[in-house]
Amino acid sequence: MIDPYSTLTVAAASLAGLAMVTSAGLAGWRGWLQLKRSELDQARPGAAVPGAGQRIELADLRERIRKLEAIAAGVEL
Repeated sequence: MIDPYSTLTVAAASLAGLAMVTSAGLAGWRGWLQLKRSELDQARPGAAVPGAGQRIELADLRERIRKLEAIAAGVEL
């Protein structure tokens, strides 16, 4: 016959192992969420100093808008 103490020991060890795996998974999930929050905070306009590429794009867009406004006003460039 199977010893009840052995069964209880295996069940307790299994439960402890499951708790450790769950705890590690939860810690990883929280870390991943924090990483995504950091990326979103950096992507918000005005939250961080824009990089060189973003400044070039903004300058290009401003130039295009200036040209379109000049065309709409009938001014030769």
